[in-house]
Parts: sequence; structure tokens; C-alpha cells
Amino acid sequence: MAGRQRYRLLLENAEQLVLVCGRREPWLRRDGAAGLAVLRAASLVVGLDGCIKAVGQADVIRNQFLEATFERIIDCSGKCVLPGLVDAHTHPVWAGDRVHEFAMKLAGASYMEIHQAGGGIHFTVEHTRKATEDELFTAFQQRLERMLRAGSTLVECKSGYGLDLETELKMLRVIERARKSMDIGISSTYCGAHAVPKGKTATEATDDIINNHLPKLKELKLRGQIHVNNIDVFCEKGVFDLESTRRILEAGKDTGLQINFHGDELHPMKSAELGAELGARAISHLEEVSDEGIVAMARAKCAAVLLPTTAYMLRLKQPQARKMLEEGVIVALGSDFNPNAYCFSMPMVMHLACVNMKMSMNEALAAATINAAYALGKSDTHGSLEVGKQGDLLIINSSRWEHLIYQFGGHEALINYVIVKGKVVYENERCETMSSY
Repeated sequence: MAGRQRYRLLLENAEQLVLVCGRREPWLRRDGAAGLAVLRAASLVVGLDGCIKAVGQADVIRNQFLEATFERIIDCSGKCVLPGLVDAHTHPVWAGDRVHEFAMKLAGASYMEIHQAGGGIHFTVEHTRKATEDELFTAFQQRLERMLRAGSTLVECKSGYGLDLETELKMLRVIERARKSMDIGISSTYCGAHAVPKGKTATEATDDIINNHLPKLKELKLRGQIHVNNIDVFCEKGVFDLESTRRILEAGKDTGLQINFHGDELHPMKSAELGAELGARAISHLEEVSDEGIVAMARAKCAAVLLPTTAYMLRLKQPQARKMLEEGVIVALGSDFNPNAYCFSMPMVMHLACVNMKMSMNEALAAATINAAYALGKSDTHGSLEVGKQGDLLIINSSRWEHLIYQFGGHEALINYVIVKGKVVYENERCETMSSY
């Protein structure tokens, strides 16, 4: 019995409590995702430290915590409780939208045609360099709040629209401000090799990053001014080739950063093979990955961060999600939120993954929770509802969790509560008046 201790939160009588994992698995491959851990008529307790203290059948939890007190109790009768969603790939710090380019794409222009004409990343770089740090932070804060309302409680956030040291550091400071001041969890990524700056060759840009950017990041990290988790490179034909990518990633790894990079998106570059060799934690995109690359990633436990919005909006070939799953790759999902793929919603990403990439709903949920957390090196604390993990949760107004994926674009009325570290950070009053689904 828990005695007269005080706790932060009790969720009781959930119709379904979706643990995702039940045995501290750091990831779920295909067979593991097929058997997601789900409890019925269940309750959950979060302690004052923000971590989960108990999960189990409602009557067992009730008896165990009979004399305990709680800062908040939520009756989840007829509702489902799930882990907070994890968005494993976003570019959310920038100025200047690219709505005009959407019209160009609809008229048939390719991504690289727009890029080479001075649009795409270079357009955003120009506007981001001109923006003040406060302007960038205000826009970033609003985007993160929209992601939170759509159920994301941990988000990977990249720099990469500076390309020079001054602007990259400005973006990373903005990310750091949000990490310290907002409820949402953030994994910070340095992506100075997002494109080759105008007036430089790829080799010159690579040398600048290795000799100037990374040493400065290391210095600021040692001072405690900026905390960066990952290093990213856009490994692509006409951007950073395989050798430049290798040099940057190895230098980043030497400074203590996790390798988590863009690869095999528009052309087969053997990025997957390189990532597996270097011990990358994750590689994103992979629309053009080779069969050998898939096998190498599976062996290396290198997560594939698939981005359904990108293939959808750019009309690209869909990533081979089924083949990856069958070969034993750890498949994760991300929104790829950026001016080119303007999507805040991981529920919509999961829906697209199921429809366009032929993933099952179980696989998609695992990919947007425990596997996305693994891709960020956070699956020991995030991505499932297990004792000891951080109390990041969603409560949805439905008796079956699958509605979160099934209702395409319906999450705004479906998500009842978003909870971070046991504290309600978003409460959707519209849900209280809605009938059960």
C-alpha cells in the first residue's frame, strides 16, 4: 500500500491504457509492434517528480493507493490513455513561409528545380538570417504549441536555415530558450550542413563546419549555454556527397553528438550503408535506400525515420516501410515540419503511414512513440507508459485508441488532454460535450 504519500496525478478507469511496451523494450520491430501492450479498465499514477509510479488494473491501483492524495484525479471512463507522441524529425525554426512554392510544385516543378532557382532552403535562409532572435522564438513557440495540442510531447528540432555560424547559433539559442521555458520536450539538432551556402563549394562548407562551427558548439556546450543532442547532414546529389557527409558526421560524433541525418531521399547515395558503418542512431527519409542499406541498418540497430508528409507533398516514391519492417529495421516516424511540408500533426502522419506506406495501425503507433524516442536516444525515458518513465500522456475521447489514426484530421476534437510530467498542459473543453465515438 502507498500509504499517505502525495502524488501528482491519478488517471483512473481508462477503457484502454495503451502501454505500447510492457517489458522495458528500447524499441519494437515488426513482431513486437504486432502485440502492443494494452490494458483495459486500468489506472495510472504519476509522482511529484513527473515519473510514472504505477500502472495496472483499476481495482488493484485503487487498493494500492487507498490512503494516498493526488494533486489531480481524472476519470478516464470510456476514454483511452496513450503515451505522448514523439515527432522524430522537424525543422521548426525559420522565417518567411513558402506558400508560393506550393503552387510551383503543383504546376510540376521539382524540389531540386526550385532549390537550384534560389528557392527552397535558400529562400528560407535569406529570411531567417534577417529575422531577430525574438521574432524566430515567437514563431517557434507558436508552432510548438500547435504540435503539443496535436499530441506531440517530445519533438526533435533542427537548425539548418542559417548555413553560416552566426545564424546557426541564433537558431540553436532559440531552440535552447524553448527547451528551458516550455513544457514540451525537445531534442536539439545542429543541421548546419542542410545546404551548401551560396558562394561556397561543398568542400569549403564542410571545412567551415568542421573547423569553425563544431568547435564553437563544443565550447558553448561546455559553458552550459547551448545543449545540442544530434548532428545532421543533408546527404544528397548536388548538396553534400558521401565523403563530405562522412567527414562532418565523424567530426560531430567526436564532439559527443548523436548521428541522425538525412539520407537517400532524392537519389540513391548509399547513405544507409554509411550511417550503419558510423553507428548512426537514425537516418531520415530513405525513399531511395538500397536493399543492402536496409539490411545494414537492421544489423546496426539504426532507426529509419520515415516522413510520409514529404513523399506525399513532393509526390516522391514512398519509402519502403514494409520491406524495412520485414528485414527487422527499427521504423520511426516524423512530421518533417518545415516550410516545404507544413504539418504539425503526428496523428495525420500516422494515418498517411498506414494508407500510403502500408503500415498497420499498431506499427504506426509504435513508430510514433517508442521507436521515435529510440531514434532520439530517449526510449529509456519516453515512448511508453511504464513505471519509471516520464509521465507524458494523451487522453482521447474514444473507447478505442485506433481512432487517433482512423480519424484523419480529427485530432483537434478527439484529444481531450495532453499531459507532460504528470501536469495537464492542454485541456480540450470541446471534448467534454461530445458523444462517445
